[in-house]
Amino acid sequence: MKKVILAVALTLSAALSFGQTNSNTKPTLQLVRNATLIIEYGGKKILVDPMLSQKGAIESWAGIQKNPTVDLIMPVNEIVKDVDLVLVTHTHDDHFDKAASKILDKSIELLHQPADKEFFEKEGFKNAAVLKDNMLWNDISIHRVEGQHGSGEILKMMGKTSGFVLKAKNQPTVYIVGDAIWTDDVKKNIKKFDPDYIVVNSGGARIQGYENTPIIMDEAQTMALIGESGKAKVIAVHMDALDHCRTTRSSLIQKAAEFNIGTDKLLIPQDGEVITLSL
Repeated sequence: MKKVILAVALTLSAALSFGQTNSNTKPTLQLVRNATLIIEYGGKKILVDPMLSQKGAIESWAGIQKNPTVDLIMPVNEIVKDVDLVLVTHTHDDHFDKAASKILDKSIELLHQPADKEFFEKEGFKNAAVLKDNMLWNDISIHRVEGQHGSGEILKMMGKTSGFVLKAKNQPTVYIVGDAIWTDDVKKNIKKFDPDYIVVNSGGARIQGYENTPIIMDEAQTMALIGESGKAKVIAVHMDALDHCRTTRSSLIQKAAEFNIGTDKLLIPQDGEVITLSL
């Protein structure tokens, strides 16, 4: 009888120990490819903007080569394993592609902007929900913010897009800007949420016929954001994976050097790289 009690006590102790370890695990952000992120936050695994196609599976957007232009460097089953929540900023193929729709479990929890409600209903996701403003999910406060995906005539073509802000007790505040150019609204969001980290899509993408109009931030706009970023570290992604993105990691590093911005302020992860997030 004593052995049974001891075994139960050890089992409970191990379970409690595991729970404490899980809750105290430091948050991380991993760049999968392009704008696809795996964020370990508040003990949960959050997948952002899954683009899971193999290299060259999607049409060219600049007449150069098919997209994505590079392979995934990690297995798809590793990317989607044990995902607790999917966040989708918008449903362009470089943020939620056919491969993602096919591979992800249709019962997975998924949050998206109001403009994409019909899309996810058609795709058959049973637990997809519209996030209009903010919600509390597993003790994580998730805020949706607007993004401006270009300007002028091109903005009408690109449609609605969003960003997300993650906040939780004893966790750094993370602002995922999404596909957006630098605007006063982004500046206001930085002041409002006072993030510890800002994830910015810095690929400087341009659409054929509108080559002078970036639809996401380029080198210059990323520098402008950094100038208004306050205490936040900036994590630049959405580069070196699509044929219509003109800003590369190399060109962004060069521009940052011109502004004397170092890696203490601007982080430019490689595909697969994991960044530990701290307060």
